[in-house]
Amino acid sequence: MKSLIIDKNKMGLEEEPELLVKGWLLREVRGNWIKQRRYWFVLSQDSLDYYTGPEKGARRLGTLVLTSLCSVIWPDKQTYKETGYWSITVYGRKHCYRLYTKHFNEAVHWACAVQKIIDTKAPVETPTQLLIRDIEENKFNPEVVEHIYQHNPILKYTQGPLYAPLLPFPYGSLEHTYHSGKGYGSVREEAVKLFNCLQQLESAREPVPIIQGVLQTCLDLRTLRDEVYCQLVKQTSYTPAPYTAAHLRYWQLLTCMSCTFLPGPTVLKYLRFHLKRIQSQSPESEMDNYASFISEALEKTKCRECVPSWEEIQMLMSRQEMLCTVHYPGPGCCQLYISSHTTANEVVRRMQEKLGLQESKNTFALYEQNALWEQPVAGGALIADILTSFFTKESESKSQWKLCFKLYCLLDADSISADSIEYLFLFEQCHEMVVRGQLPACEEDLQALASLRLQCLMGDFGTHAPCPPLDELFPGDMLEARVLMSLSSPQALPPCLVAAQGCPTTQRFPTGLLAGTLWSHTATAAHKQKVEQDMRLLSRLKEEAAAVMGSILERWKGLAGYNRRDSMAAYLTIARQWSGFGCTLYEVDFYISSTGSFSQKLWLGVAATSVSLYRQGEAEALESFPYGQICSYGVSDSNTFKITAGDRDLLFETTKLTEIMQLMNAYFSAIRRQRGKGEDADISKAESKDVGFHHLASMQTPTLLELPSHPV
Repeated sequence: MKSLIIDKNKMGLEEEPELLVKGWLLREVRGNWIKQRRYWFVLSQDSLDYYTGPEKGARRLGTLVLTSLCSVIWPDKQTYKETGYWSITVYGRKHCYRLYTKHFNEAVHWACAVQKIIDTKAPVETPTQLLIRDIEENKFNPEVVEHIYQHNPILKYTQGPLYAPLLPFPYGSLEHTYHSGKGYGSVREEAVKLFNCLQQLESAREPVPIIQGVLQTCLDLRTLRDEVYCQLVKQTSYTPAPYTAAHLRYWQLLTCMSCTFLPGPTVLKYLRFHLKRIQSQSPESEMDNYASFISEALEKTKCRECVPSWEEIQMLMSRQEMLCTVHYPGPGCCQLYISSHTTANEVVRRMQEKLGLQESKNTFALYEQNALWEQPVAGGALIADILTSFFTKESESKSQWKLCFKLYCLLDADSISADSIEYLFLFEQCHEMVVRGQLPACEEDLQALASLRLQCLMGDFGTHAPCPPLDELFPGDMLEARVLMSLSSPQALPPCLVAAQGCPTTQRFPTGLLAGTLWSHTATAAHKQKVEQDMRLLSRLKEEAAAVMGSILERWKGLAGYNRRDSMAAYLTIARQWSGFGCTLYEVDFYISSTGSFSQKLWLGVAATSVSLYRQGEAEALESFPYGQICSYGVSDSNTFKITAGDRDLLFETTKLTEIMQLMNAYFSAIRRQRGKGEDADISKAESKDVGFHHLASMQTPTLLELPSHPV
């Protein structure tokens, strides 16, 4: 076997075998200060060497042995701008060569040649990897396995530090990766640091921050997950005091890891073998309980999007479930116990059971919601991730977030009994649309709806009854638009301002004479005018709001004797007058058709039988496309949704691409299910967030043959 260890001083240039690339390069040399020196570099099949010069007998000054773990950082423009040189960096086990040249092609040629040599090398295996393979091969022979453990301390608990990772990682830094801004060093360095963090768990007064830190590093640096699993298996093997609280911390971290990340196939087999071995060696112990919990978790775990919250980690450390509050339309809420693996679809099913909605023809979904915004949750999303994201959002926006269980696909509004809780859902969600200005109606109808809402909430009118604010009863956008329109008319402005609008402005002083020193007379007047306009707008808004509220209260007085059920029924009767009742409206910034028609600021309404286009605020649809006419639909680029109906292509520019796609998937799936052409699918929410086109089999029968991107 050929040795890669070469005596640098004895071997000269003429003895070098199989030279591949050679030439002059500058190398960065670090001493009291950083400087560059010119050397003759030679690349062979085994190493990258540099000499004093190209002549025969030149002295070798250094060697970087090339293995599969070496890495190359290619030339970048930033270094060239800063130094005037194109650079490549070659990382080895002991050395790092930072090389420079004036010519870009030369730098690329060297980088390609070195990388090609690295790619031909056999993968390096660490002692731990070799031992894991031995254990796998002899797992049915306890005596051999015991012998392997006893004669290889690397597999057993240690109080000493770890000087190298247990698994192989490329040499080099992370400065060319996405995570360099988070302060990480090389993967090898981070692996050693993580082992130090694991050892700190034994003496830490509060282990949760350390556990969160380890999980965050594993979330950011995916390659370290198997390493941490191997380190934890090591620290839970042959522990001198296995039943103490300090050493159970390793099991607690292993529990958190198992509920957050899955290891690779080889490490997963090794972990399962370790868990079974612990259970057989220590039955009915805390370690046995943790091992059993971890084994079950590994069957369910999917890779998490967020690091578990403080509360979730505490629950996992004690192997318990978390309590989750789910709100629903109206003042009600339910509390459910969830695990780290509970999905939105599971919560939807449990909420339907709790509220007696299993037989409903309509479908439901969970929504992330705050006072100003809401978004449906994908059916396969983990509730633990959603709750963790709420902590981040609340700290950033100072607004309270919650999970809300609501109607998703309104397939049959007529079958909803007026005595059911589903009728309350319909009423509350209809009112949400009214307040958001998404139910086109005349002002008289909107005032009637507001008065019925008051009757439903408060009962008969009373002079001392506390009344909700107007923005909870009446669409504020309509009020503001009417006031702005009245103020924009010439009659609403003072005569002096009307005259000023028609006069050209004159410049008394040359440009720059007083600029930057004092406000000019014109600027002061403009600022004063804006302040006056804002005050006038606010005053008019208050006046208009008072007038509208007065009209609503008068109507409320006329509803005396209406009970809650009658008020809700009357409210929904008025709302059903709109032909689009029951659809979900999405704002479209721009719309264009292949026939040449286009428009801006529209609503795209997705309903149980069709997709329709509305001008915002108008009740009549501009166009409507029954599902039988739709051939395909999907996302064509980052912000464009495309529908093909017959021989027409319709393009919509919107920020709600995924939501539109998933809702249409759900409606088409419901059509298929109702016609008995597929399995009884859970259509509360599409699980995948990927985008793609869905092609329908025929125009007459909107059957969903395949949903590659959004299985429902």
